[in-house]
Amino acid sequence: MKLRLGTRASTLATTQSRMVAADIVARAAARGVEVSVDLVEISTKGDRTQGSLVGLSEVGFFVNALRDALLTDECDLIVHSLKDMPVGAHPKLNLVAVSEREDVRDALCAGGLTLEDLPQGARIGTSSPRRAAQVKSLRPDLEVADLRGNVESRLARVGHDFDGVILAAAGLSRLGRSSAVSEFFTTTQMVPAPGQGALGVEIRADAVAELVVLVGAVDHAVTRAAVTAERATLEILEAGCATPVAAHAVVDGRQLRLTTRVTNIAGTLVLNEVDSGSVTDADSIGRSAGWTLMGRGAARLMGRS
Repeated sequence: MKLRLGTRASTLATTQSRMVAADIVARAAARGVEVSVDLVEISTKGDRTQGSLVGLSEVGFFVNALRDALLTDECDLIVHSLKDMPVGAHPKLNLVAVSEREDVRDALCAGGLTLEDLPQGARIGTSSPRRAAQVKSLRPDLEVADLRGNVESRLARVGHDFDGVILAAAGLSRLGRSSAVSEFFTTTQMVPAPGQGALGVEIRADAVAELVVLVGAVDHAVTRAAVTAERATLEILEAGCATPVAAHAVVDGRQLRLTTRVTNIAGTLVLNEVDSGSVTDADSIGRSAGWTLMGRGAARLMGRS
């Protein structure tokens, strides 16, 4: 069986897509099924936009072009960074697999300097309001500025117009660039984005059963449960990538523990919530956390009231 996998054209996106493709091929081979996967590169609006994404209302900024390509039969499956995906189910698509999670942490790349070592007023770059707000909370004296571009172009600006940049540890690891990390933030210092480190694989809802089985084989149950809780919180908060909302779930046996955080843009006000329960109740745990945060004033911190 020959499959066409739709992906963004960036180095990180194609690297991640090749990882998923290799996993599909290997699992199919273990069942005696021969599969080949070709990448189909799709240009997205997010890739073409050079300005800041902060404040944009569109959720899943990098997702729509991939979904359009899937729905118009340009490809058979698509791969997303799960943190970029809208939380609501698409009526014509099926999130058939969530890959095993990579390192969920955020990382500071600052030429060997840790957050504590950075000089007063140091300039830090990030495209994420969540990271910006949380690093301001940790070091209010820092200047945090918006930074776009691929991983290599961001790293290249360290020591020039930025003293450091904050990136996802997962992306750096997948690109073989973990050596650029000066310090990994703990998930207590900087709570990750919902779905961070995981990849989501979508196919059409009317896909043939054989495709459902082949692609569904890469689904990782523990990761699926964790991101289900995280994304359920996000759905209740009605928050996207342009809001400083964080959620991180850990599965231990049959128990799930969810940590959520909402921070105002300035990093001066922070709401934390910790919930736990059975892994089978992942969605309910996430929704409960979201409603609790709303009751504590999360909407105000997100600038909606």
